[in-house]
Amino acid sequence: MSTSPHYEFSEKYDPEHARKYFNKHNTGFWRRLSTWREVGMARKALVMAGRPSSVLDLPCGTGRFWAMLAEAPQRKIYVADNSQAMIDTGLKLRPHEVVARIENSFCCSAFDTGLPDNFVKCVFSIRLLHHIEKSEDRVLMLKEFARISSDTVLVSLWVDGNIRAWRHKVNEERKERERGSDYPRDRFVFKRADLEHDFAAANLDVVGHVDFIKYLEKWRTYVLRVKK
Repeated sequence: MSTSPHYEFSEKYDPEHARKYFNKHNTGFWRRLSTWREVGMARKALVMAGRPSSVLDLPCGTGRFWAMLAEAPQRKIYVADNSQAMIDTGLKLRPHEVVARIENSFCCSAFDTGLPDNFVKCVFSIRLLHHIEKSEDRVLMLKEFARISSDTVLVSLWVDGNIRAWRHKVNEERKERERGSDYPRDRFVFKRADLEHDFAAANLDVVGHVDFIKYLEKWRTYVLRVKK
């Protein structure tokens, strides 16, 4: 029996942390601006993906993107997360008319969802892969996404080749000098060429991408298509 990779960051989302996470993304000018831009990126990526008729939001967190996903009136929306507390917080605090659009929710690992092959047209995965340091683990997760999607996969993560990525590298090098090379890290900037290799290894073609702010920000959303 295979064991999914373990990442410590996934253990912190208890009910208290879930409520803090919900509040964090709904307060403060810069948080609201960032959410507005990320929602816009995701909306554009979904258009690039052909406006899929069914979407699995994984990890769904507390539902930051549910209202945007529900803008397509006939779209079937499924949500999943490694933390039941995150799902429950979203279902409790998001507007009733948005929550009513959700077909079903699942508490599962992104490495092994337990969902059927070709479950949805599109797997929508925002703010997860930048936590996954090892290429073999990213490929394992992407293969699972490709298995349960009949058409496209959307992922957001941090990429190199921009000012914020350069600043991140400088800061990481400073922390290594101060704390040693073993200090804990749970977010990573990846080389775009390495990511494209991972996508190909998971049987995914790059359709296109959307940047948060080109040349400045490291956030990028990729639109990938499952190879037939």
